Amino acid sequence: MGQLLYSMITSLDGYAIAADGDLGGGEGDDEELHRFVDETFRGVGTYLYGRRMYETMVFWETADADPALPAYVRDYARGWQAAEKVVFSTTLDAVSSARTRVERSFDPDLVRRMKAESDHDLTVDGPTLAAQAIRAGLVDEYHLFTTSTVVGGGVRFFPDGVRLELALVEQRTLGNRMTYTRYRS
Repeated sequence: MGQLLYSMITSLDGYAIAADGDLGGGEGDDEELHRFVDETFRGVGTYLYGRRMYETMVFWETADADPALPAYVRDYARGWQAAEKVVFSTTLDAVSSARTRVERSFDPDLVRRMKAESDHDLTVDGPTLAAQAIRAGLVDEYHLFTTSTVVGGGVRFFPDGVRLELALVEQRTLGNRMTYTRYRS
């Protein structure tokens, strides 16, 4: 049975999407962060996305073919390509990546079946879709990559109105501007 993981880069004040669009931390070119993320999520067999997150992540469909990108970036791309992707969207007409399908609405029972039938972990990515999975009690682990920036507003990592009692499983510092924490339900 697979576990459902929720992971995002967040601001120090808990936002997964900043009102101004920048969470800080300079994470885009950080080799240590890229390698850690690749290692941590290498066992993921399925990514669950909303339309906007899918449109951000589809970059990885061709990133491995760009010789200008560092090897560690191309390595992550190959892992992403190997996984299944499910996009929950009422507006996306077609996908532009292999191993990808569209579901028109988020169905907690479908996700429960996917977890039960999977030999690999699944992730739910993006705070809006993750909020639905959290409210349905589907998320098994939370992986927060927290920058040292306070952004003052945006979309929170955890949805409002939900109380969770979580166990801290792991924590570490990545560089001098980010911490990683992993919690289990």
